[in-house]
Amino acid sequence: MKLRSMIASALTLSTILSASGVMAANIEGPKVFWKISMWGNPRALSEGMEAMAKKAAEETDGNFEIKIFYGGQLSQARENLDGLKLNAFEGAAICNFYHPGKNPAWMVFSLPFLPLGDPAVDKAVRTRMFEHPAIVADMAKWNAIPYVSGLLPQYEILGKGTPPTELSGWDGLRVRAGGGLGTAMEKLGSVKQTLPAGETSTAFQRGALDAAAFPYTYAHVSFKIHEEAEWFTSNLAPGTSECGWVFNKTAYEALPPQYQEFLMSQRDMIMDVEQAAYAEQDTKNLPMFEETLTKITYTDAQLEEFRKVAGQPVWDEWIAANKDAFDAQDVFDSIWQYAADAAK
Repeated sequence: MKLRSMIASALTLSTILSASGVMAANIEGPKVFWKISMWGNPRALSEGMEAMAKKAAEETDGNFEIKIFYGGQLSQARENLDGLKLNAFEGAAICNFYHPGKNPAWMVFSLPFLPLGDPAVDKAVRTRMFEHPAIVADMAKWNAIPYVSGLLPQYEILGKGTPPTELSGWDGLRVRAGGGLGTAMEKLGSVKQTLPAGETSTAFQRGALDAAAFPYTYAHVSFKIHEEAEWFTSNLAPGTSECGWVFNKTAYEALPPQYQEFLMSQRDMIMDVEQAAYAEQDTKNLPMFEETLTKITYTDAQLEEFRKVAGQPVWDEWIAANKDAFDAQDVFDSIWQYAADAAK
């Protein structure tokens, strides 16, 4: 009876310790609290980072706490790099075309018609590009290091007014599109706008915008663009951009090695969660778009014409404009080489 009582007491203590998390830590380390700056609401783009933050707490028994602050609580979308340089927070999401002058090499991701349509190829290319010297150097100027790509899907465009069923229909339309993607739309006669995502719906309501390019389909719904739009392009696929995640270099280097190793080991998981979240949103959003909006599908001939006027010319202009700032040709060529490697 006495032995049975001792065993029962031991089991009770074990249960209490397990429930309290005392025995749960797989990674030992000090108490660390990281703040990550993000604009907008939680969405598919942030699901991977949320999963990583949850795992960090679990693996360290709550000692390594990472919290994403949404809605621009820590910094406005265009100022996240400034905040990192000032050590105002430990990490942030950035969209390259919000501040092209701050991350000129990163603007390669917004060039039109890059070979990033296949999700597996896209993941492989961006993973390698995040280690490219020019991409790393862009962030170093802001006391930041590239962490993981947002793997934004190909863009499509939602708008209101007369649907541009012909390429000539884009002439004069005010289109929210940044970087080389915006330049591609200018080749069709559109007027490029580079509004932050959170301001786009309001711009529609005020009559200041005719159309908006966003990662298709999750971002259109996240920022309520579909509520203002009357039509959508289904196969224009003009390109994408990079809204990825970066860390404060000082904060990262101050972490114990085991925390650094944990963070770097989670990048595949983060990207897998992102892509799964995008796909899940498509299953909900595409039927809604087709039911409530006018669908525009371009012919192969129209798409070939678009690529002819807005592909190579935009690439050449970007390389020429940046050749003295960094090795723009190598940055551009690397994407194509990495894509070819991944396709094999």
